[in-house]
Amino acid sequence: MKRSDFRFADPLRVRWAEVDMQKVVFNGHYLMYVDTAMGNWWRALALPYEDTIAALEGDLFVRKSTLEYLAPARYDDALEVAIRFEAAGTSSLRFVAGVFRGEELLVHGEIVYVWTDAVTKQPKPAPGALVDAFRAYEAGEPMVDVVVGAWNELGAEAQAIRTAVFVEEQKVPLALERDAADVTAVHALARNRLGLAVGTGRLLAADAPGHPARIGRMAVSRAVRGAQVGRALLEALMAAAGRRGDRLVSLHAQITAFGFYRRAGFEPHGERFEEAGIIHQEMRRAP
Repeated sequence: MKRSDFRFADPLRVRWAEVDMQKVVFNGHYLMYVDTAMGNWWRALALPYEDTIAALEGDLFVRKSTLEYLAPARYDDALEVAIRFEAAGTSSLRFVAGVFRGEELLVHGEIVYVWTDAVTKQPKPAPGALVDAFRAYEAGEPMVDVVVGAWNELGAEAQAIRTAVFVEEQKVPLALERDAADVTAVHALARNRLGLAVGTGRLLAADAPGHPARIGRMAVSRAVRGAQVGRALLEALMAAAGRRGDRLVSLHAQITAFGFYRRAGFEPHGERFEEAGIIHQEMRRAP
């Protein structure tokens, strides 16, 4: 088993509380490492775990967990916990895991889940769409599909995400979040492999000749942040701006997202300012 055998790996650094009297990681913590990595594996697939389980009217239970210990990890070691979907049976879903320090394999193992009925908790066939999503990820395929369109096509799904992120999570007043610009804006909506909307954004035309177009209302469902959904939305909107002939695009980045937009090629413009009670920075980039 090699690190290169895995598309997904979850980084962690060993904490003091995780080592035992032998000054190595206590064996039981490796199961916690793997379980935590499994949650982040679902996130990498843009599959919000609770919503996915509910939409498919099922549940998952662990049938078997096995680990084999090859070498110990110590306090402050930088590790990667790698996860790979291996196979599906009638109702079972089998994963393999490896804990690596660099290229050195320290621990490896197997986890088998059983897909069950949400009500009876009895095994039933795993949904084909879910298994297909697992296989697509391991094959290196993209996990979201971004569509661009008008508010009357995408608005219901986009508004649900925006309300959850801006109004419920960030406490932005509803009157500030919703405006008449939605009707004329170009909207982008990201859906995962199961068709669930997980992110949105919009592109406004320049408000005067020579002014930049503007991207705004960028929102990604909390459960899948870190799965590159935001980047896919951003690039789809920038492509739409390019097709329209916009020469420059601006956005108002929340300071917590400044690094994200900087990595996407946006540069700060002007001074920071407060908007809806949140500090922002205008940033600009050519399509």
